[in-house]
Amino acid sequence: MIDIRKLRDEFEATAAALARRGVERAPLVQARDLDAKRRALLGETESLKAKRNAVSKEIGKAARSGGDIAAAKDEMRKVGDRIAEIDRELAEVERSLRETLLMIPNIPAPEIPTGPDSSANKVVRFAGEWKDPGFKILDHMTIGEKLGIFDFPRGVKLTGTGFPVILGQGAKLQRALIQYMLDLHCREQGYTEMLPPFVVNSDSMTGTGQLPKFAEDLYHCETDDFWLIPTAEVPVTNFHRDDILKAADLPVKLTAYTPCFRREAGSAGKMTRGMLRVHQFDKVEMVNFVHPDRSFEQLEILVGEAEAVLTGLGLHFRVLQLCSGDMGFSAAKCYDLELWAPGEKQWLEVSSC
Repeated sequence: MIDIRKLRDEFEATAAALARRGVERAPLVQARDLDAKRRALLGETESLKAKRNAVSKEIGKAARSGGDIAAAKDEMRKVGDRIAEIDRELAEVERSLRETLLMIPNIPAPEIPTGPDSSANKVVRFAGEWKDPGFKILDHMTIGEKLGIFDFPRGVKLTGTGFPVILGQGAKLQRALIQYMLDLHCREQGYTEMLPPFVVNSDSMTGTGQLPKFAEDLYHCETDDFWLIPTAEVPVTNFHRDDILKAADLPVKLTAYTPCFRREAGSAGKMTRGMLRVHQFDKVEMVNFVHPDRSFEQLEILVGEAEAVLTGLGLHFRVLQLCSGDMGFSAAKCYDLELWAPGEKQWLEVSSC
């Protein structure tokens, strides 16, 4: 959620920055006006409460001396009614303000490319080398089925489309990659490993920007109001929600492996074949808690740590700086790491920092 002071004190600059992300002025104006109304109501109720306290003392003095207090008490009843009315109105204004702010994305960093979609992303660098072999490379579905390392039909039988079963050497490879990443992050990069819950409450989903914007892409357990995590970023980041961290203890670097669950609503036909886009997948997450003044500097370090995973595996990849229209909702600046997938003849994102 963006700082309301950005809309209150720097409205035009903030609106111009968010326009780079395609955000219209209407919700920004609505948030600014709701904030002004909220502050006006708070000022009025504080004034009325101060008046009520002062008059109440005078009523007490008059009552003790036998004076007529009927008119004063009647006025105070009206003041009390108005305070109660303001409290109800204030609750509604604060609810509307929060809902409006939660639908406004983060302000993009000024140095990122401006553009409507991935076509405006900037290639920062390439790493590794792709040596085109002298034979035709099969796609991953053909290779996987030939090796017997995954089974899509039985995944459909067990659950549904988008829930593959990984078998034999495929499962062993998956486990080995997870172990490799966790060991690299913890032994060489200073991370602390954690194993968080795979389901979280609504406050946690809201805290990392998944709610309310992306509710339709999430799996929700309505009975308990729990959500299956779409990424370990949610529980790991919320681990320090509402905490005050000492500057001397920063950065705090946490890493976690979790399965991730995404409904991918509205993604029909978009890379849904095979394992390119599934509803359950494994991921190792890195989260850094740093002083705000060092956040962009630490982002570059984080990207380097993610690159080390791919370099260590001897893979060919590129680093993209995402443009304003292609970044995630909560990002101010974002890099994607993409591997060259020869079987698919395209670059595929494997990390987003």
